[in-house]
Amino acid sequence: MIDLNEYKLELEYPCKWCYKIVIKDEHNANAIARNVLQDRDHKVTKSNVSSNGKFKSYNIDLTVNSDEDREKLHKDFHQHKNVKMVV
Repeated sequence: MIDLNEYKLELEYPCKWCYKIVIKDEHNANAIARNVLQDRDHKVTKSNVSSNGKFKSYNIDLTVNSDEDREKLHKDFHQHKNVKMVV
């Protein structure tokens, strides 16, 4: 089995990146994205709905400028009170 933690992702920046967030049905993905990204240009699209309809996932596409920028945004989405998971 390959351990992917042994490899560093090599990207050329700036580049397009997609975060997938999972939130409860009653929360607004656009509001969450605006809260985390402020004035950064981004696009939110619906991805999937859980079988019981309680959770929804959304793709948030934007341009990231560096490894630090990409990792910080992942952390910011992860720490948002209405986000259950970031992929």
